[in-house]
Amino acid sequence: MIADEREVRFPEEDVGYLSKVDRSYIPSVLASINFGDIEASFEQLPYILEAGVKAVGTGVTCGNSGYKYVYAFPTTAANTLKTFTIEAGDDIQAQEMEYSFVTDFTLSGSGGDGWMVNSNWQGRQATDTTFTGALTLPTVEDMIFSKSKLYIDAVGGTIGGTQVTDTLLDATLNVNTGWIPKYTAEGELYFSFIQSTAPEITLDVTFEFNASAVTERGNWESEVARQVRLECLGAALTGTLTTTTYSFNNKAMIIDLAGKWEKFEAIGDRDGNDIISATLRARYNATAALFAEIAICNEVTTLP
Repeated sequence: MIADEREVRFPEEDVGYLSKVDRSYIPSVLASINFGDIEASFEQLPYILEAGVKAVGTGVTCGNSGYKYVYAFPTTAANTLKTFTIEAGDDIQAQEMEYSFVTDFTLSGSGGDGWMVNSNWQGRQATDTTFTGALTLPTVEDMIFSKSKLYIDAVGGTIGGTQVTDTLLDATLNVNTGWIPKYTAEGELYFSFIQSTAPEITLDVTFEFNASAVTERGNWESEVARQVRLECLGAALTGTLTTTTYSFNNKAMIIDLAGKWEKFEAIGDRDGNDIISATLRARYNATAALFAEIAICNEVTTLP
């Protein structure tokens, strides 16, 4: 539900009352809502990316029945976001918050489960309203973690060229979008605009402790930059594929990161078997010309 985060202040004053008096004021208003953890779908994840990474809005045809949405995180210049009005409540009272954007989100998954998404949103204010009627539930396809693949390549190579098999047990992508509300003297209590600051992205993984894990631990010890791709495929698309960049024959989510391993934990145990956990911190790499990018392919021509 929407959280009303208006601030009520009680000034400190000495006016002859031990009890103090009920003088107060509200210097600012803000609203927020958390969505999660919920199953991620190819059709609905783009809304979080639109409001937290970059406004794309309309998919690019792949020639077949698919449309791709590519969300590149900013490097030298800020992106433009799509903001939303969110309605939430129950049969007693609905509320809405306008100018809503995503401050942070996580994508997490493990073998045998689906990808889960958790997102935090902020908006200008919480206002009582009535729900918008006559809405149609969308048809969606959930993303399954076991239908994902991991690729790790040198920064001088082609991302997605080297699949790391029988290794990835679970993964969590943590994204602080860097977007913050800014309050200025504009005659209103709510924030005037949103400002892009530096995003922070980390990828937490748990590996089967095998030769591939040992290789990446060595790259951590030597501070070697890496390109990492996580790819999750869904249902097959129909028609003839004509595009080359992100060539999709299926619904898909592709997460591309450049960065360095920040830490490797001590060898652990799961089900009587050795595992190891690690964290990659995304950073722009000039050789790869990459920071971070998430691409989605679905059969939605334009986000409604």
